[in-house]
Amino acid sequence: MQTSNATSLTPCHVAVIGAGAAGLVAVRELRREGHQVVVFEKDSQIGGTWLYTPRVEPEPLALDPTRPIVHTSLYKSLRTNLPRESMGFMDYPFVTRAGKGSDPRRFPGHTEVLKYLQDFAREFGIEEMVRFECEVVSVEMVDNGKWKLKSKKKRLEDDDFFLDEVFDAVVVCNGHFTEPRIAEIPGINLWPGKQIHSHNYRTPDLFRDKVVILIGSSASAIDLSLEIGGVAKEVHITSRSVANDTYEKWIECDNVWLHSMVRVPTRIESEYKKAIIRKFAETLVLGDIESVHKDGTVAFRDGYKYYFRFLKTNGMVTVDDNRVGPLYKHDMMEDVNSFYSTLEASGVPKRHTHNMGDTMRLHANPKTFRDEWEDDNLVLQAREDFSKYISKNVANGNISE
Repeated sequence: MQTSNATSLTPCHVAVIGAGAAGLVAVRELRREGHQVVVFEKDSQIGGTWLYTPRVEPEPLALDPTRPIVHTSLYKSLRTNLPRESMGFMDYPFVTRAGKGSDPRRFPGHTEVLKYLQDFAREFGIEEMVRFECEVVSVEMVDNGKWKLKSKKKRLEDDDFFLDEVFDAVVVCNGHFTEPRIAEIPGINLWPGKQIHSHNYRTPDLFRDKVVILIGSSASAIDLSLEIGGVAKEVHITSRSVANDTYEKWIECDNVWLHSMVRVPTRIESEYKKAIIRKFAETLVLGDIESVHKDGTVAFRDGYKYYFRFLKTNGMVTVDDNRVGPLYKHDMMEDVNSFYSTLEASGVPKRHTHNMGDTMRLHANPKTFRDEWEDDNLVLQAREDFSKYISKNVANGNISE
């Protein structure tokens, strides 16, 4: 984020927040342009959201803003829902790696993505610019359009060490799969069953022999329904995008059902007056079916919030229902407003403004969409293009062979 639209060849002192995929490529490009770059990464290694850990947060719904935060939301079995050809950087394609432990699949597991990012960082000497275990606490504008950044360094032997620095520009690459978004269901707080957001999901063991309501219908929600369905008694997928009163079996699974949005009963019958929340404590309603007892589990997969806890811009940067603005077109607001109007006319909610993927194939073939494609000719063409870019960059000295 810069305070001027003017292009300048003067080297700048730039802070990059986050050493995930976006942060790594931002660093590489900034250094190519001659800028002095410092990367702030609160973890002990690069990778961002692709850095898997079995650790989860102590609060299953992750609602407490003061909680100890686990950055990643990866579950153990996750595979990409995009083909590797579309995930790599132009001059450093995400091709199949040689050697033991590599994952040659077109839609590989998360470990393969992390190794790709590690290889990228090693190739371009990025790690030498990263301050690991160094968290950004605040970023705010100061005199002359510069930015004051306060960081906190973890230290085992003493209190945390805080440092104030001034930068010409700040690039925010902290990701957006850390702050869970929870569906608003009136009365759900009165239901005593277990509730968990998929941010804190790693394996399906928690749901063994349980009746599970899975809220949301995104790509990962579909993955989780298949995985949880393998151990659970029943899985009920419920979503706002499903027509009212829907109640049907889903995708060849004997114990998975699709429903319209879950709700909590609002009528309290006379026989329950002595314990006013007893009705809430017994069941949740799936369409017209009251079938989920208090021993069941609600798993929220309702997405994440775009949240910049450290960013103080006095309104220059806004987040409205996950619509972040202004982005790079901040000097082209007429174009931005026209785009927003198009989304509104199409019925696309604000929180989907930045969605770039098409999930039609995913929903049609959730079990096989990663492994059954009929575009081998396009894959071969992509590999030929990658080879040209690699050869060109080796010749220019941008990357090594």
